[in-house]
Amino acid sequence: MSQVFKLGISSNNNKKIVSVDSIEVLANKGVLGDRHFDDYNDPYCQLSLIESENIDYYNTKFGLNIPYIDFRRNIITKGIKLNDLVGKKLLIGSVKVEGIDLCRPCRHLTEMLNQDNILKEFLRRGGLRCQILSSSNIYVGDKISIIG
Repeated sequence: MSQVFKLGISSNNNKKIVSVDSIEVLANKGVLGDRHFDDYNDPYCQLSLIESENIDYYNTKFGLNIPYIDFRRNIITKGIKLNDLVGKKLLIGSVKVEGIDLCRPCRHLTEMLNQDNILKEFLRRGGLRCQILSSSNIYVGDKISIIG
């Protein structure tokens, strides 16, 4: 079963991501309380997801134990291949979203994790950017399914 494994937000850029049990999302605006929330938000900045399996792979390959939340995405998933979901609509708990684009790793993440190989290792494993289509709450453990 595909599900929400972890959730995280940060109120300001360059601040540590805080692990939470739930997030409130507002359609076309983002995650309430998150650094990227905006009344007129670009769909590319509203919600980000990453696969826990990709983080596990990285940690195992390099003998590390970097916490999931430190990869700076709002939702860490389990049991779903995010790369296949660009252009698809999803239901995360009771929230409708649409996959907009793949998340590419950035220099900022490399610096925050102090790992020079992040850019290369997460080029096709960095996650998914989503536009939020309906407002509600998302909880750890919520089911993720493709709709439409």
